Amino acid sequence: MGMYLAQKEKQVTLSRLDQQIAFVYELDYLKNVLRKTVIHDSSRPENSAEHSWHIALMAVVMAEYASDQPLDLSRVVKMLLVHDIVEIDAGDTYLYDQPASLIKDETETAAADRIFALLPDDQTTELRALWDEYEARQTPEARYAAAIDRLNPIMLNFATAGPSWKKYNITRQMVIDRCKHIAEGAPLLWDYALSLLDQAVERGYLAASTSPVKDPRG
Repeated sequence: MGMYLAQKEKQVTLSRLDQQIAFVYELDYLKNVLRKTVIHDSSRPENSAEHSWHIALMAVVMAEYASDQPLDLSRVVKMLLVHDIVEIDAGDTYLYDQPASLIKDETETAAADRIFALLPDDQTTELRALWDEYEARQTPEARYAAAIDRLNPIMLNFATAGPSWKKYNITRQMVIDRCKHIAEGAPLLWDYALSLLDQAVERGYLAASTSPVKDPRG
């Protein structure tokens, strides 16, 4: 009887491991999702997997600037590591692509339903809750995570002379409108972002006034 229970327990454990391994393999597809932002040396676009890693570590380094202290930094890091997983199915929606933004919630929710369900039930619940928390942006951790997520592409665009800003005729006000919630999670980092935008306008990386937005899919 004892041997039977041990074998049964091993089968259950392997079943759980199989689910976790399937999820891990699925994550690899995130490396194929290209973003509009280019990496620091301007050699190529970044992909969503490396973006997630970059901002997770960035959140650790800049945690002292979060508006709410103390902060559950472990929760922030987990949130940033899972928040873009849905792009495996939904793709990366460019921040300034208004038509795509209209269906973003629907497509990403469907992706979340499928991808997180690959995991064992308890981990599905945990990671899906983190994704939902990030999307709602109601907790201190979610507000800080969202602030870092928005600051990163501003920094990379500035460092690379604004290639995507120029390509799609993005203006300073457009960036402010889409990124102003940085101030909710990290006010000092929002001041820093504004200084970068001012310098970007001065250097010709970013348009100062409204201009026709080019379709990012074109």
